Amino acid sequence: MARLDRVKNLTGLVELYGKNPRLQELVNLVVVCGDHGNPSKDKEEQAEFKKMFDLIEQYNLNGHVRWISAQMNRVRNAELYRYICDTKGAFVQPAFYEAFGLTVIEAMTCGLPTFATAYGGPAEIIVNGVSGYHIDPYQGDKASALLVEFFEKCQVDPSHWTKISQGGLQRIEEYTWKLYSERLMTLTGVYGFWKYVSNLERRETRRYLEMLYALKYRTMASTVPLAVEGDSASK
Repeated sequence: MARLDRVKNLTGLVELYGKNPRLQELVNLVVVCGDHGNPSKDKEEQAEFKKMFDLIEQYNLNGHVRWISAQMNRVRNAELYRYICDTKGAFVQPAFYEAFGLTVIEAMTCGLPTFATAYGGPAEIIVNGVSGYHIDPYQGDKASALLVEFFEKCQVDPSHWTKISQGGLQRIEEYTWKLYSERLMTLTGVYGFWKYVSNLERRETRRYLEMLYALKYRTMASTVPLAVEGDSASK
C-alpha cells in the first residue's frame, strides 16, 4: 500500500513472489498502489506500471495476484488490513528505504504479522522475529524464503501466526507512545541546539556539521548496501 515509484519497490515484491513457486502455493498476493483509471504523467511511475504488468505476465501470475488501485479512504484501508488479518495473511513493506513507515504501524496495529525493509524506520519499529521480520529488499530470494518459512510454520502450528501478531500489537503499544515520545524529545533537543549553532560563525557551523557526520551519518551510510550488478531487485 504505497506510491508506485521505484523506491517503494512494489514491483520488486511482485518479482520475488513470481520467482518462488512455493510461496505462490501458500498464499496469494494483494498489491495496493497506483491508479488504474488515471494514467500517470510521471515517467518513473509509468515505467513501474509497465514493469508490474510485464512481471505478472512473465511469471504467469494471473489468479495469484490482485492489483488494487491506491485507496484514499482511511476506513476502506482499515477494512482491507483487517480482511487480510482475518484470513491469517501478512503485510510486506519492501521499500529500498523508508524514512518512517506509516503503513507498517497501521498493519501492526491491525494485528498483521509484518515483514518490512531493514533500511530506515521500520527496522526500529520491528523487533526481528518477535514483533515482525526485517527483510533486505536487495535480496529478494532471501525475503521470499523467509515468507515461505513463516507460512509453512503457520500451517504446522497456527499459534505461530498468533504469536507474531500479538508481538506486533505489544510492540506498537510500546513504540507509539513511550519510545516515540522519547525520540521526539531527543529531536527537539537536537533542533534547539541546531538553532543555537546556526547563529555562530560559518567556520563553527561547519565544524559542527563535520562532527555530526563523523559521529552519526558516516556509520549509518556504511550500512547501506551498494547495488549489486545483475541483481534484478537493484536495477
